[in-house]
Order: sequence, then structure tokens, then C-alpha cells
Amino acid sequence: MNKKNYFYGTGRRDFLITGGKLAASTTLLSLGGFSLMSAIEPYRADLAIPVVQLNNGLNMPMLGFGTYSLRGKDCETYVAQAIEVGYRLFDTATIYGNEEFVGAGIKNSGIDRKELFITSKVWVDDSGYDNTIKAFETSINKLGTDYLDLYLIHRPRGDVKGSWKAMEDLYKEGKIKAIGISNFEPDQINELHEYANVKPTVNQIETHAFFQQSKSLEYLEKHDVQMEAWAPFAEGRNELFSNETLVEIGKKYQKSNAQVSLRWHLQRGIVSIPRTSKKAHMIENLDIFDFELDASDMETIAKLDLNITQFPEWS
Repeated sequence: MNKKNYFYGTGRRDFLITGGKLAASTTLLSLGGFSLMSAIEPYRADLAIPVVQLNNGLNMPMLGFGTYSLRGKDCETYVAQAIEVGYRLFDTATIYGNEEFVGAGIKNSGIDRKELFITSKVWVDDSGYDNTIKAFETSINKLGTDYLDLYLIHRPRGDVKGSWKAMEDLYKEGKIKAIGISNFEPDQINELHEYANVKPTVNQIETHAFFQQSKSLEYLEKHDVQMEAWAPFAEGRNELFSNETLVEIGKKYQKSNAQVSLRWHLQRGIVSIPRTSKKAHMIENLDIFDFELDASDMETIAKLDLNITQFPEWS
């Protein structure tokens, strides 16, 4: 097996990483009652990103690329670079104001659209049936695609019922492969279930070592809704990248705090979408499939939970 040494420089992750090539596998990994199936056809010759099967049968990569706050030509470059190193899941939203740049980056990469899993979200200002239809059409036009793999209601505000009905119709027309929600609490999901004809496939919520959302995870697993983590690194808040507990765990595997964090999400059965503007970090974030945290590691990380949002300004 050929090995490559990557030095990611100083800053948030001053760490020497030795990564081996990752073989494609169809092995089922057991993650505490959660079945995780690796992709049969690897996205890159040396990389097989695991996928999870959503409740409607669609396969979704367990690790993707977030684009929040990325803008303009830089965003185009970062998206194209992410595709180059192996990412296939891309997350954006109307409110991010970057869908056209994400779309341009995808176009510049030259990759076949069918190889990608693209998510966008309808914002509160566009809630309601007619507004959601218009917002969806605007999003796919900006992204340069005729369908989305996943479309989410960004926040449980406004005319959620009208938006969900519009998304159900778009789903039935084949314009969206899966529909879901973001930032919904269990009681809000229960309310949605009262009128929904199509079950939500995903709930994208804040999840990281300091806000582990264990009760939400338990609820979502019970109702067969996939949990997806935004800000899986807490955007570096509470000094996640230098946290000594994660550092000590990382030493066991020659991995960074970022890699330990992403592996922890993976082993909890949670999809994560880290964002970065550095190609070296993109590569680093993908290098998490050649080790496994043991039970004691998982228990130690569980103790980091503060059980409170690290983004009160977004609540």
C-alpha cells in the first residue's frame, strides 16, 4: 500500500498526517444499531465515502462539503477543488447567496451531474406553497441543474405546511429525489407528521462535540429520519481544534482533532458537512476511513457535551 505524508501547516490543525489509500468496500459497518453501507463504486480510485440509505431508498454520502459563507469566484474554486479531491455531497441554501457560485464550481469541474448529491434549502421568507415552488426553480436555475437530490425547509417558521405540500409535489414530479427539514425539534417534526404525505428523510441540525443532540438522535433514529450535522466542528468555537481531550484521542491514531470529530460523527451514524476554504483541509477531512474510535474514545467524547448550542445568535 502506497502511503502519502501530508503536512497541513500551522494554524488550527498543525498536524502531520500519514494516510493510506482507502479501498472500496461493500462491507456493512455496525454503528451502535445503525447500518452504514460503503459505496459500491468509489468516488475516487483510492477513496470510498460511506453512504447511508434514506427512508425512501436514496443513498446519501455520509461526508460532504458545506458552503455556508463561501462566496463569489472563491466559492467556485473551493467547490471545484472539493470535487477534485473526492467530495460528492454539496450543501447550499437560498439564504447563503451562493447557489450560482456552487453551480459554477460544479460546471468548472467537468464532473457528471449524476455523480453528485446536491442539497439546497428554502428560506423562511419563501415559505408557503407558491413561494416554495418559485424558490425551488430559482435554486435549480442558479445551480445549473434540473433536479435536486435533497431539498430542505431551512427553519420551522412561516407557512411550513404550504412549503411541505409544494415539496411533496416537486418530489412526486421527480424534480427532487428526497425532501427533508433543518433545525426542527421533535415536537415540530411530530406536528409535520400530522399532515405530511411524504415522510421527511433528513433533519439537518447543529451537532458537534459540545452539543451532541443525543435526545434528537434517539428520536430521529426511532422515526427513521437521518440526522445531518451542520457545523460539525462548531466552527472552531469553544476551542474545538485545540481541545486536549480530542488531542489525546488523536495521538492514538495519528489524527487531528478535526478528523477525530468527523470520525465520531460517522460512528454515531450522522452525516456531516464540514466547510473549509483550504484544499489541504479538504483532504484531511476525507482521511477518516482508515481508523475507528473504540468504545472508551466514544465515552470520553460524550463527556464533552455541554448540551447547549454554541450558536445562540442563530436560535
